[in-house]
Amino acid sequence: MMRVISCVTMEHNLWLVLVAALVCSAGSWATIRLFLRAHEATGLQQIGWHFLTAVSAGSSIWCTHFVAMLAYDPGAPIAFDPVLTIASLFIAMAGTAAGFIAATGHAPRIAPIVGGIIVGLAISGMHYTGMTAYHVDGIVEWDTTYVVVSVVLSVAFSCLAINVALNDRISGHKYLAAAILVAAIVSLHFTAMAAMQVTPLALHGDYTDPAALRAMALGVAVAGLIMIGTGLASYLIDDRTRSEAFRRLHHLAMNDTLTGLPNRANFNEYLDREIDRAREVGGKVAIIGIDLDRFKEINDLWGHGAGDLALKTLAGRMSVLLQDGEFVARLGGDEFAAIKRMKGQADLLDFVSRLEAALFAPIQIDDFEAATGASLGVAIYPTDAHNRETLVNNADLAMYRAKANVTQTVCFYEQAMDEAVRANRALANDLRDAVENGQLDLHYQVQTSVSTGDIRGYEALLRWKHPTRGNIPPIEFIPLAEENGLILPLGEWVLRTACAKAASWEHPYKVAVNLSPVQFAHADLPKLVHEILLETGLRPNRLELEITESTIIADKNRTLTILRRIKALGVTIAIDDFGTGYSSLETLRAFPFDKIKLDRSFMSEVETSPQAKAIIRAVLALGQSLHIPVLAEGVETHSQLSILRAEGCNEAQGYLLGRPAPFAEILARAHRDDVAVAIGMLPALPAQAVA
Repeated sequence: MMRVISCVTMEHNLWLVLVAALVCSAGSWATIRLFLRAHEATGLQQIGWHFLTAVSAGSSIWCTHFVAMLAYDPGAPIAFDPVLTIASLFIAMAGTAAGFIAATGHAPRIAPIVGGIIVGLAISGMHYTGMTAYHVDGIVEWDTTYVVVSVVLSVAFSCLAINVALNDRISGHKYLAAAILVAAIVSLHFTAMAAMQVTPLALHGDYTDPAALRAMALGVAVAGLIMIGTGLASYLIDDRTRSEAFRRLHHLAMNDTLTGLPNRANFNEYLDREIDRAREVGGKVAIIGIDLDRFKEINDLWGHGAGDLALKTLAGRMSVLLQDGEFVARLGGDEFAAIKRMKGQADLLDFVSRLEAALFAPIQIDDFEAATGASLGVAIYPTDAHNRETLVNNADLAMYRAKANVTQTVCFYEQAMDEAVRANRALANDLRDAVENGQLDLHYQVQTSVSTGDIRGYEALLRWKHPTRGNIPPIEFIPLAEENGLILPLGEWVLRTACAKAASWEHPYKVAVNLSPVQFAHADLPKLVHEILLETGLRPNRLELEITESTIIADKNRTLTILRRIKALGVTIAIDDFGTGYSSLETLRAFPFDKIKLDRSFMSEVETSPQAKAIIRAVLALGQSLHIPVLAEGVETHSQLSILRAEGCNEAQGYLLGRPAPFAEILARAHRDDVAVAIGMLPALPAQAVA
């Protein structure tokens, strides 16, 4: 009992717990009344009342669970599986429907007990399905005893609630039954939560926005209360107005609450009907996927209220322009879709043109104007696909192509071009599993002193060996990771793995790790670096982080602040690809870098281009005057190395000195060369050749 109380008071947001209690109380009160009305009714009316009872009970149980889950703080980032989350709602509704129907059966003594057991199991099934959908960045352990107790409490209280509700000899039996049903739901949830222990794995929790979770919880609570209120209203009105309430409930289920447009379920039904019709008459149906381009900017600059107003304005414009055989829905977020029953290409182009005009016209929000713009992708049945799923997917592919093309706002599905987009999306999905499946590895490339040949350190380079495609070059998968939000976990894995490996080296060489601009934009990087250094035991002065000028240009003040915090840890900072940016000198003035890495493009031309040689000489002179060592990348010939030595370059890196390889392979190669020198098979080699 103390564990349950501790779980509620110490690990939950009590305000959200109170919101969950409000939803649960209101829903239980409505459910008992609707159940009793169903018990009294017969025929089709009884079926209707059972449906409303299930909607009220299911939404009450599900919303209580969802809000209480958002109130729980596991101490780690969380996410929800949308499919399982929705499945848990259907379990709650279907299970309670079965239970209440069974409770009104023809065996008055046994039926309430059977019905109560089913309702209790439905509550339990909903909760544990919802917990399966609850993904937390940590290790989750379950106490079997608490799990069993939670189910027993749910079943026992549910049986008691139904028996009390049906016993009109008990004074105030409706209120008492509602209170017991609340006990069934609440005891199950919080006893089950007490059964769960979370050990966080993430060392920072910046991914989960508490304000967003609270807003989501209140949104779910409001939606639940609306559904409960809709069902309860049916209890208070006559037969004629009951049917109107049912239609209203159906409208809520089939339409977007913010814009009033049809939602995804409504869209799918309509598209299925249009495809069936086109198949029968030999016609065509076009689907237009619509994704707003600058909606996030409106939210970020002027707040979510402005974003909601923009969505409602655009939805209103698109609704007004619709003609016969045309349909527009909001699928979620800033994503819309339209359907056009085609007679010819001209009809479709006219519809798309009207949509563009509505989407690109300025929006007046308070005292300022905003323009979202949009990317549109078009796919046609049966030309581009023969079923709904493929048609929608192909329209999405065309839309992504439009989004990537700055000169086009509308793209029609083209198999050859969009298959590349499909392949990229598939590759991105494979990349999500690459770390877990052990497909990623770090190779190391030596960095040596130009004057002495001594090893100064190694740069860690990420490699991906795909199970079917083989080695995927970083130039292909790194941009993919940045576009799909995968660079943060990949970057953290690289940093942690490189530091752990370097800490095990016999010699205290430096290890250099590249950082992506995305890591500066979305992570508390100094905290991550500090935690990894503590975790791996690597001395800070042995870690060198490399950034490009584009990283600084993206958000100069924020980036420089982060770099100063990292440098304060004792970590060195190198500017990579120097000479290719737009403000190289200004960048050096703004921050005291520990190393300049000269871009490899200059080395490839130094032997033939006086201009390249002059630039190298100028960068080296700049480094000497600022007391910043310069490392030249891409050294592939002895002539290039000789030029660098003559010009006074500090360090070099390239195929001449050592190709990237796993560190074990580098050590094995060095050992073989040492043995060969010892027995006279090879002459003594300079240190960079051995590395």
